[in-house]
Amino acid sequence: MGRTSSLPKRLQPMLATLTDDPFDDPAWVFEDKYDGFRMIAEIRDGRAALYSRNGKLISRSYTEVAAALEMVKGDAVIDGELVAIGKDGVSHFQLLQNALRHEAKLLYFAFDLMFANGEDLRKRPLLERKERLKTILPRHGLIGFSRHRKGKGRKFFAEAERDGLEGIMAKRIDGAYASGSRTPDWLKIKTAKRQEVVIVGFTAPRRTRPFFGALVLAVREKESWRYIGHVGTGFSHQTLAELHSRLTRLQVAKSPFPAKVKDETVTTWVRPFLVAEVKFAEWTTKGELRQPVYLGLRSDKQAKDVVREQERLRS
Repeated sequence: MGRTSSLPKRLQPMLATLTDDPFDDPAWVFEDKYDGFRMIAEIRDGRAALYSRNGKLISRSYTEVAAALEMVKGDAVIDGELVAIGKDGVSHFQLLQNALRHEAKLLYFAFDLMFANGEDLRKRPLLERKERLKTILPRHGLIGFSRHRKGKGRKFFAEAERDGLEGIMAKRIDGAYASGSRTPDWLKIKTAKRQEVVIVGFTAPRRTRPFFGALVLAVREKESWRYIGHVGTGFSHQTLAELHSRLTRLQVAKSPFPAKVKDETVTTWVRPFLVAEVKFAEWTTKGELRQPVYLGLRSDKQAKDVVREQERLRS
């Protein structure tokens, strides 16, 4: 089971299981998988508190979104995804940092209702929760309702691929909301492979690139760190500068790995603290990422919780 420890259990988000292929099933609904980060909104007495997936209070970083959610009818605890919309009309994880600098449009897509006016709705069927959510959301440019389609997952997935979306979510129609747990009642089906990673080092710059050449990546495996490769693409000049500034403050003397890895002689090791996300072609037989591309840092997950995400067959 996945766990989110910083929030009280009742406010912890339900987590989805990665699965292999889209499917059709009348007992399921399908939604867009948004390319942003999870955000729980607690509205009480007309004030909104916003929390990241790891329980961090982030209301001050997104004051405009908080103000919009304060227009929700009554008290509520809402689950949703904060995204940044690009010029193509699609959410892009890389744009979220730009949105903080007001260079991209923010939007909060609400997709579930955990509590309403003190009533615990988590054991109610998903579609009932969504219907009640739709009735309390304000009409506001920063707030969206995550619409769904019943039964036809394969067609919905094909449309997501065509439109350049990250993937789709599959949710059991009569499923309860399992706070803080990863369950098979919510499935994520991605159009491209992605993995959260921990940065444990960086190599010296090469040719004309400034700051660093590549990042050294790891995931947690039991009580140690497992090397999963280097990523050297996906960086803008600004990203290189900002990452280098943060990484140099985390320098340590030793590698976190028990065995030698590629380019150790030109590597600066850092404390395993920063979590990033990459997209990649496939896992190699050695358990390394093939052709990874850097997408951005994630502030909603702690390094110790980053493990290799395994696909599970749907039962």
